[in-house]
Amino acid sequence: MTTVQELIDSVAARLTAAGVAFGHGTTNAFDEAAWLVLWQLGLPLDDLDSVEGMPVTGEQRDEVEELLSERITTRKPAAYLTQEAWLQGIPFYVDERAIVPRSFIAELLADGSVDEFLSENTRRVLDLCTGNGSLAVLAAMAWPEVVVTGADISPDALAVARINVDKHGLQDRITLQLSDGLAALSGPWDLVLCNPPYVNAASMAALPAEYRAEPELALAGGSDGMDFVRQLFAAAPACMSEDAVIVLEIGNERANFEAAFPQLPVFWLDTSAGEDQVLLVTRQALIAQPRLTAQ
Repeated sequence: MTTVQELIDSVAARLTAAGVAFGHGTTNAFDEAAWLVLWQLGLPLDDLDSVEGMPVTGEQRDEVEELLSERITTRKPAAYLTQEAWLQGIPFYVDERAIVPRSFIAELLADGSVDEFLSENTRRVLDLCTGNGSLAVLAAMAWPEVVVTGADISPDALAVARINVDKHGLQDRITLQLSDGLAALSGPWDLVLCNPPYVNAASMAALPAEYRAEPELALAGGSDGMDFVRQLFAAAPACMSEDAVIVLEIGNERANFEAAFPQLPVFWLDTSAGEDQVLLVTRQALIAQPRLTAQ
């Protein structure tokens, strides 16, 4: 009789042979196989050791096979198939209306890396490009004294964010707002979190199918990936409080960021992916660069 561990090993081999792409909550075939098998069997996702020897029935194997076939055939991220994603141990609902949450900013909220840059008066937090609302939820959890606005240009994404705000019982502390960038957001904000569309055009053209299954609006950042960031930096100082900061994720675009903003002093924040994925910039640094605010 097949065990859970043997089934996971078999699924991992199938995923590898099919050449699927990872990066939406897992980074390798084994972890993705464990996710799919444990989720389909209704077993804890974080305790494989306690169930690895559990026998699996033929009916259960068939159910896993159906899910695996859908993953391989459609190339949709596993999170869209399970309608669940996890950040820092917190579960979030997700579907094709929003990008799969995977921001490294989540790590910084959980480990307190941002705290030293905040003022004792930090009360109003903006999660710009909120997507499914996960960073807004994590910010509200990290700082019980703040109120959070989650904003996005996509009504569909905001509908998903609403599910997560309600799921975690944070309706009284998180407001959701439809806005094209900062256009409908007057502030003043004490902290802006932003995981914007930043993928450059060449990288967009080469994305695996799993990434193309996500809303392009949440990924494409123009020729150098910096289109949204330019607009953000131009508009942000006018709606930030005096000591406010922006925490900005730019993925693998550090070279393009530094080429676009060569004189702008920023702090690069350490994450599990290194020190070039997320940066912090102060309001003072932005207003000291007249060329930015004049754009």
